[in-house]
Amino acid sequence: MSLSERFSLRDRVVILTGATGRYGRGLAADLASTGARLIVTSREPERCSQIAAAENQLGHQVFAETLDQGNEASIQALCGRVLAAHGRVDGLVNNAVLHSMTAPDAPVEEWNESLRVNATGLMLMHRVFQAPLAANGAGSIVNIGSIFGTNGPMLSRYEGTEHAIPSPDYFFHKGGLLNLTRYYAALFGPAGIRVNCVSPGGFLSGQSPEYIQRYAGHTFLRRMANSSDLGGAVAFLLSDAAGYITGANLPVDGGYSAG
Repeated sequence: MSLSERFSLRDRVVILTGATGRYGRGLAADLASTGARLIVTSREPERCSQIAAAENQLGHQVFAETLDQGNEASIQALCGRVLAAHGRVDGLVNNAVLHSMTAPDAPVEEWNESLRVNATGLMLMHRVFQAPLAANGAGSIVNIGSIFGTNGPMLSRYEGTEHAIPSPDYFFHKGGLLNLTRYYAALFGPAGIRVNCVSPGGFLSGQSPEYIQRYAGHTFLRRMANSSDLGGAVAFLLSDAAGYITGANLPVDGGYSAG
């Protein structure tokens, strides 16, 4: 198989969770363009259907499904529907995240709700999709982490801006995601399933000019990420070109975490 063939995702069945979220729309566009049979999921079926329709007008193969990652029955039902419709699962991109905790001193119920989706739900995604991935003798899971999984918050960046200080739950589950990735890479490796993490940096999404300037100044590339910066790393890790990479964390942060 040539190198270009190993990079190909054509006709691979790939599930993307959190398709309507911050990174989701850009990931959907990039992964659809690879020729994969892409299933876009979220708790907002109408928005997923709109994404699928827009991508299919470009000649891509995109299918909309509903998923509530905080509900085990919803995860199992999604797996069953995908297998019934497509016959296999080749890749899973765990991008869904719930931002339920609104402040560092928010009620503990908001912390608990975050962990129900972002910790327990993520564990269940690995557990439920292990069998269909293993059935192929090979497969790839890519978890979307964050630089906040490895770096603490630089609180001075928020001073004097309208942007709130990040909540602790996000740091807790993104940090835990890194070792969960390593755990499942070890557990699933004998079945040929690779599990890796991609950790993006700050994403340009309407922040104030002052915040953007402060943040960009801490990156080597002097800018925040845009909607097309994440997809290449994810597509690579899904592909056979990354066939000997597992348990890894790939920062996509413009050099932020290397400084």
